[in-house]
Amino acid sequence: MILPVLLTAVMLAGALAAAVFREPVSAVIALGLVSLIAAVLFYLLQAPDVAMAEAAIGTGLTTAIFLIAIRRTEGGG
Repeated sequence: MILPVLLTAVMLAGALAAAVFREPVSAVIALGLVSLIAAVLFYLLQAPDVAMAEAAIGTGLTTAIFLIAIRRTEGGG
């Protein structure tokens, strides 16, 4: 029972860090961490299909798209 609480605390810290970071790349990495922890929490709640979708789309694809967009814009870090 302690693991979900600990993961939720780390998830909230990552979300707060993403809001506080000034560099876009750092914020995107923090959001990727939040998404990865959400996938783990979904798995612990016996929703492996939702966990796989969150891991693939939320963590992988969205983070990659954000990083590509930041790289292609001027002043992206």
